[in-house]
Amino acid sequence: MVLISPSRRLRRTPFSEGVEAAGVKAYTVYNHMLLPTVFESLEADYHHLKQYVQVWDVSCERQVELRGPDAGRLMQMLTPRDLRGMLPGQCCYVPIVDETGGMLNDPVAVKLSEDRWWVSIADSDLLFWIKGVVNGWRLDVLVDEPDVSPLAIQGPKADDLLARVFGDSVRDIRFFRFGIYQFQGRDVVIARSGYSKQGGFEIYVEGRERGMPLWRKLFEAGQDLNVRAGCPSAIERIEGGLLSYGNDMTDDNTPHECGLGRFCNTHTAIGCIGRDALLRVATEGPVQQIRAIAISGDPVPVCDRVWPVYSNSKRVGQVTSAAWSPDFETNVAIGMIRMTHWDDETKVEVETPDGMRPALVREKFWI
Repeated sequence: MVLISPSRRLRRTPFSEGVEAAGVKAYTVYNHMLLPTVFESLEADYHHLKQYVQVWDVSCERQVELRGPDAGRLMQMLTPRDLRGMLPGQCCYVPIVDETGGMLNDPVAVKLSEDRWWVSIADSDLLFWIKGVVNGWRLDVLVDEPDVSPLAIQGPKADDLLARVFGDSVRDIRFFRFGIYQFQGRDVVIARSGYSKQGGFEIYVEGRERGMPLWRKLFEAGQDLNVRAGCPSAIERIEGGLLSYGNDMTDDNTPHECGLGRFCNTHTAIGCIGRDALLRVATEGPVQQIRAIAISGDPVPVCDRVWPVYSNSKRVGQVTSAAWSPDFETNVAIGMIRMTHWDDETKVEVETPDGMRPALVREKFWI
């Protein structure tokens, strides 16, 4: 067993006490914080997520707050998605790109007001890039990391659990919208969003001191719903094609290569830093793109490095995430595949740690 040595560089979260009491068995490090990855087992956690409701400590989804007269302009400079029609109360999935069109992050942007935004980031130090943009362009906006820690409520019974704590009106929150609710006499933002295909919410908890009181309240309210502590499921997110920044894509990839072209309005997103580069990509088209891949054979080992993909001994791509799916009874995977081999049902071979495996490229993911 390999242990993680604690230090102030590896930050605990407002919910760490509850996570540890729930019997967490494994963590990863994400944005310099602990992110749980296993409670009972990968498969047991997966099955429970699909049937009941889980409370996830996703405090590692750090917020970058943009506040000031130029906040909206700055947000548009960061992404090729046209945000001109976005209203306060909305959330948007936004690719963040650099001057070459390379992916820097794929966060959710939360528009609190015309001059205040939260950028709920994946695993990268995006705060420094945004501060650099502000300084270079001399924008009138304050950028910092607020004391905000997301808590995800995911699973088919998520609506029932949240309604018991915050009232039935939470059921009316539309996808990628949020409402303002009260907890312990203070406002709390609740959005219908989350890193699973099972449905649910993310609660943006302001103030560390409110973390455990909310955690305990949710578990008290959900005892008969079989509520458990959980975490993002590697199996379920691969089945659903939910990408992991740093695993499935890096700054070497454009949004179009990542299958995120539908979130790029490069002709109308005036001001985006990477717009010119992405206009060329949009015109010429990508030469590789993320695809679902079904890998034959027994359950594959943990995919902790790139697995090359071949056709007739020629490398045509790579697998970046893989897991055995109990529901679909196959090894599900995400990979970056050359355009010559990305058509549905194309036969390829994947070089896994335990040998070559036959595989099929799929145009669509499983859920």
